[in-house]
Amino acid sequence: MATALPLCLLLALLLPAPALPAPHERGLIFNLDTGELCMQSAQCKSGCCHRVSGLSLARCAPKAAEFQECSPRSPYGVYYNCPCESGLTCKADKTIVGSITNSNFGVCKDPRSSDGSR
Repeated sequence: MATALPLCLLLALLLPAPALPAPHERGLIFNLDTGELCMQSAQCKSGCCHRVSGLSLARCAPKAAEFQECSPRSPYGVYYNCPCESGLTCKADKTIVGSITNSNFGVCKDPRSSDGSR
């Protein structure tokens, strides 16, 4: 019985280890880094799945910074220009045709700035 106690103790220490996730573990479908192929923005760490043209492969890209060209959020989840970083808004001309063709492009602006420039 004396050997059973250390064996139970060893099992108790080893069993919870696989249940703990590895920090910042990258997946094959989600949590993708910049430059990796994607099909939806939800797959990317940055939150932007970007393509250059309708025939190009989409890849994860960083969100647009202030004064960079942007696209408003889209239900498609793939952008020709990434949406703005947190805290910025995409000042774009939003039209129904632009929403369908994903061509509503604008510029990222800080909504707290009175004229949009520094």
